Amino acid sequence: MGADKLPNASRQEIITKQAKIIGFDAIGFCNAELPLEAGQNLYRFLEKSHHGEMEWLKEKAAWRTSPQALWAEANSVIMLGHNYSPDENPLNKLTQKTIGNISCYAQNEDYHDIIKKKLKQLAGWLAKEYGCDVKVFVDTAAVMEKPLSARAGLGWQGKHTCLVSREFGSWLFLGAIFTTLPLINNQQSPTDKQDGCGTCTRCIDICPTAAFTGAREIDARKCISYLTIENKGQIPVEYRKAIGNRIYGCDDCLAVCPWNKFAKTANESAYHPRKELKAPLLRDLITLDNESFRILFRKSPVKRIGLERFTRNVLVAIGNSDDKSLLPIITPLAQSESPLIAEMARWAIEELQKI
Repeated sequence: MGADKLPNASRQEIITKQAKIIGFDAIGFCNAELPLEAGQNLYRFLEKSHHGEMEWLKEKAAWRTSPQALWAEANSVIMLGHNYSPDENPLNKLTQKTIGNISCYAQNEDYHDIIKKKLKQLAGWLAKEYGCDVKVFVDTAAVMEKPLSARAGLGWQGKHTCLVSREFGSWLFLGAIFTTLPLINNQQSPTDKQDGCGTCTRCIDICPTAAFTGAREIDARKCISYLTIENKGQIPVEYRKAIGNRIYGCDDCLAVCPWNKFAKTANESAYHPRKELKAPLLRDLITLDNESFRILFRKSPVKRIGLERFTRNVLVAIGNSDDKSLLPIITPLAQSESPLIAEMARWAIEELQKI
């Protein structure tokens, strides 16, 4: 029997084996469709303006709610997860006020580049093996990876809105392969109704800025990850103290998930923190110029926010550092030509002078 004539279940086994060889940790399959509920949740999120400045979510909302709206020929979706579990609890750094706390996913190479390379490798093999058409996506197109992953059986969307896996906790990067190849039998039922959260609300309770408006509902405008990464303007005064020493993203709601007890440290060395990014001193970060910024954050997703916004974030952390010895370093920044930096420097100076 030729590879293209195999039953769908056998195809899934063969593809799963190849995906594991390439290095993926979790693999699931589903039809190229999403339940009505996924689209309803998205539109409700947008109607409340909880997306903030992320207009790209609104512009292609219709594509997000239906994989076949994005690509009409898509028959099946292969969802893949890559474990990035850190070697220590990110919450441990929150009390170290003189360091810059970078989200654990950004302490080495950009996961988009790592996963896309693996997706292309698997998709190329799939196209050659079965003579099908394929498209790959990793967090950069109008694809609702989390609902699709839940439908494919990788886990469920936790109350923090991210995917939770029984095997990897909250530490999975997600990628998708859309294909014209049939992979799902009619008798296979979707698995997106599984939910291992129960009555637990740790992820909601720990949020420093109270960004969650309910279970699986988030106002991104209050989220520290949004405020330090997507937000291009000033960080609102009411959230600056809550940000603490977080200078790029926030891991709190992920790190507190009880399912993480089953996660093992990531095998992928590109996700292991580089020494200079694991606990960098605020004193060193605030003196970076454009060239040193690019060198320090080479291949890291941090580089995409640019030096100006990065400096803004570091100044917030300095304002929360209780380290008055930083005053002579940041005082000249209050006269910066950048309004973003100047205002935040003045705020940080005021905070340190209160000590």
